[in-house]
Amino acid sequence: MKKILKRRSFLHLGAMTGFASGISLPAFGVRGSETGSTPGVQQYNTLGRTGLKVSDISFGSARLRRGEEYLVEHAFDLGINYFDTAESYSRGQSEPVIGKALKGKRDKVILVTKTMAGARTRREEMMGLLEESLRNLKTDYVDVYFNHAVNNINRLKNPEWEAFVDKARQQGKIRFTGMSGHAGRLTECVDYAVEQDMFDVLLLAQNFGEDPSFYDKITQSFDYVANQHQLPAAMAKAREKNIGIVAMKVLRGARLNDMRPYENGGATFAQAAFRWSLNNPSVDTLIITMTSRDRIDEYLGASGSGAVTQEDMRLLQQYAEMTDMSYCRHACNDCEGACPKGVPIADVLRTRMYATDYGDFSFARAEYGLLAGSAEACLGCDGKPCKDACTHQIPIAELCGPTHQMLS
Repeated sequence: MKKILKRRSFLHLGAMTGFASGISLPAFGVRGSETGSTPGVQQYNTLGRTGLKVSDISFGSARLRRGEEYLVEHAFDLGINYFDTAESYSRGQSEPVIGKALKGKRDKVILVTKTMAGARTRREEMMGLLEESLRNLKTDYVDVYFNHAVNNINRLKNPEWEAFVDKARQQGKIRFTGMSGHAGRLTECVDYAVEQDMFDVLLLAQNFGEDPSFYDKITQSFDYVANQHQLPAAMAKAREKNIGIVAMKVLRGARLNDMRPYENGGATFAQAAFRWSLNNPSVDTLIITMTSRDRIDEYLGASGSGAVTQEDMRLLQQYAEMTDMSYCRHACNDCEGACPKGVPIADVLRTRMYATDYGDFSFARAEYGLLAGSAEACLGCDGKPCKDACTHQIPIAELCGPTHQMLS
């Protein structure tokens, strides 16, 4: 009978025995050639049934601000051709920056943007938001238009979305449609969208620390008893229908500076995390928020670089040990309903990540302000209602109240 290993025991055992140094990694989903010394995109993959050829590491712009056109231009010069934005990013600054930076290059890039179409949003409103995005991006069409941050099936059941899509396609304003998600009920929404064949592309939060196979490779003969959501299976179903899949949140909080002391020989944690995601046979490309030229150069060091290595596994395990008791698996959402005051725990902890891990307090405050509820009730609570609500044993009560104080 196999041993049962809980999360804290796993982390302790991993630190004591160095699992990652002794495991044998199968060559799963290896794609691309070894990266040369010149930074730049080394591989382009087909984005599912869209047929679009996209850079394997692509430009995310959630934190792109006015005056940062040089970042977009640097990414373009290094071969990135897939640029992801949304009407809401950086309080409306992201789209115009991308539009300005890529003016005159429209035929060389793939532009995607997003809107939050709700369960009752009318097609006329959706069209108005799309047209505003087109003006911001200085184009007359986008390659993929996403329904953004979907975590409620009722949003997918709104017939106005399909009516809007039909008209927008007829008018040549969008080529393909997509759905993005990184919160609770994500797997449920993906399953529904795939069954209904609603979208051409899915943009999904996916990283090594939320992938059961990561722990399988480390623990080998152990059964790992932490809830691992069923997103990988849902992604495989999408792949069967040749739906394109873009991964996001691949750095699991992006505490890159914390990992610098553990990086040897030029390999970095970010590159290891990227290789993990790109070796998932369901993933076509990943997007990552790019905030400096140096970061872009570092990230592209993983483009086309092939298999996950033993050194990669060492870095990934080290990062998991550092963050496992504070990183919220947003698509898990086992804590939903634990708070009698209705605090959206997973969303609150996501905004905390933007502040404490990304180090971007203005972005975190903006995202916190968009939440349907806040964590104010946590300030006067003894923490008992949510004490055992997290399957992963994150101390919710110790984190939510301070998050409200920090971001309100």
